[in-house]
Amino acid sequence: MNVEHFLASFISQVINELFGLAIQPEEITLQKTKKEFEGDYTLVTFPYIKASKCSPEITGERIGEKLLSTNPSIIKFNVVKGFLNLSLSNDFWLSEFKHICAQSNYGIKPEKSSGKQIMLEYSSPNTNKPLHLGHVRNNLLGYSVATILKTQGHDVIKVNLINDRGIHICKSMIAWKLFGNGETPESSGLKGDHLVGKYYVEFDRAYKKEIQHLIDNGTSKEEAEKKAPIMLKTQEMLQKWEAHDQEIISLWKMMNGWVYEGFAISYKKLGVEFDKMYYESNTYLLGKEAVQEGLSKKVFYKKMDNSVAIDLTADKLDEKIVLRSDGTSVYITQDLGTAIERFKEFPHISQMIYTVGNEQDYHFKVLFKILEKLGYQWAKECYHLSYGMVELPEGKMKSREGTVVDADDLMDGMIETAKETTESSGKVSDFSNEEKEKLFHTIGMGALKYFILKVDPKKKMLFDPKESIDLHGNTGPFIQYAHARIKSILRDSKTDINGLNVHDGLTLHEKEKELIKLQYDFPKILSEAANTYNPAVVANYIYDLARLFNQFYNECSVLKEPDLKIQTFRIKLIATTAAIIKNGMNCLGIEVPEKM
Repeated sequence: MNVEHFLASFISQVINELFGLAIQPEEITLQKTKKEFEGDYTLVTFPYIKASKCSPEITGERIGEKLLSTNPSIIKFNVVKGFLNLSLSNDFWLSEFKHICAQSNYGIKPEKSSGKQIMLEYSSPNTNKPLHLGHVRNNLLGYSVATILKTQGHDVIKVNLINDRGIHICKSMIAWKLFGNGETPESSGLKGDHLVGKYYVEFDRAYKKEIQHLIDNGTSKEEAEKKAPIMLKTQEMLQKWEAHDQEIISLWKMMNGWVYEGFAISYKKLGVEFDKMYYESNTYLLGKEAVQEGLSKKVFYKKMDNSVAIDLTADKLDEKIVLRSDGTSVYITQDLGTAIERFKEFPHISQMIYTVGNEQDYHFKVLFKILEKLGYQWAKECYHLSYGMVELPEGKMKSREGTVVDADDLMDGMIETAKETTESSGKVSDFSNEEKEKLFHTIGMGALKYFILKVDPKKKMLFDPKESIDLHGNTGPFIQYAHARIKSILRDSKTDINGLNVHDGLTLHEKEKELIKLQYDFPKILSEAANTYNPAVVANYIYDLARLFNQFYNECSVLKEPDLKIQTFRIKLIATTAAIIKNGMNCLGIEVPEKM
């Protein structure tokens, strides 16, 4: 039952009877009663004082008294300054709890398909460097949002656009060619993406040296940046690549192959996957076709230097180059081609979501506006899921300078920290080595994922590995431990949970009632998270549920409860709590252990 709709139906009837005001249930706004007041749901009475011709307080009293006398589910009310707080009966909440128990995978298993197909892009790495902490937030956010959208019955296609071409890729290639001496992942012992990233850093070092040398010899900084020999070689390499020079293409394929092998290992450890991969090396040509189409439609124009641009100043944006003067494409060129290709390939997409950091906010405004001007109606269905940068106590990360937090090192470090923390507690002495390794991975990765996903995506965040693995705060391990604790109690109960029946007429402890009310909210939480593309809504809800379970367990005995009806109810109550914790954490891509 939708409790709010149930109450709104009665309230609308009462308002009509008392004040002659015809109002529909959907026009009634209810909110959960604030914790400092007694009650379950609150009605604001101010909208009805004109019809009642009474003060907000008296209006609330009259509505409350009428509801109390006509609806047995409402057992109490109070009015605070025009806010009518309503309390629902034990039997009402027990009935809701039975409904929760009766549903398989409560909240996450939609009754039917929404009929909506959504394509969601995330990760989008460059093949000139390994994944770093910023990529970790991107991947975790994209994967989690996709999982949450599926709980609403949407068909979600998870895609990855690999940035495998362009000047930045050629920088690693030219550095390897100049300084690599044939080094490979096998000869170096480095993971393929790490090896290529090493040469991206080498390029930057060499480039800065050449710039300084030119400046020392009287060249301006701006001119030196253009004339540095290594940059000229890199630009020449890009032109040769676009001309399909076989030697350059062969080098490109070899180095990208190393990177893909490295990425596959990182993605598996991170626990993310994709339904389809797109490669810029394929889509940039489609983008060039779109540019030619735009020229013919006079959406674009050629500049004096032969570059192609669009003037978006009338749309409160700037002029944007879509093709360089030498004919090579820019980022937005391939983004145009990729978008057009996707909607041709999947004509029933209802929405296209791009998971990209907020430093690209302007880029996506321009992209969507260009697509709209090219006449693509679906441009209005494109959405930029923008998120804040991840920073460290030391400040921002810089790929070119090699000061990033490597994703592989970060994951390994989290797992190692989980191992040290868990072993020091002495609680895994009876675990096999295989069980220990799995547990350390589950805790370490759970800590990392939860710490990142509990923060609203729009906010920038400071990542603190030590804080993330604390067992006593708003952390993944805290929630995982609550789940393991419940599972331990259920094992000790030696009962078939599915065979237990909840009896009517029980008097609920306040914490029992709070747990039922919070469990009832789970589907609404998932709906809110899906509508706002915000996994933090789910993360913080699950934390509240785990914390409430601990409060309940401190105040209410379960297995030592002498009344079998109450004991049965409490076993069932903690079982549903564990199930929701597990399902909610799964929506974040986080596993929860049975033992911990």
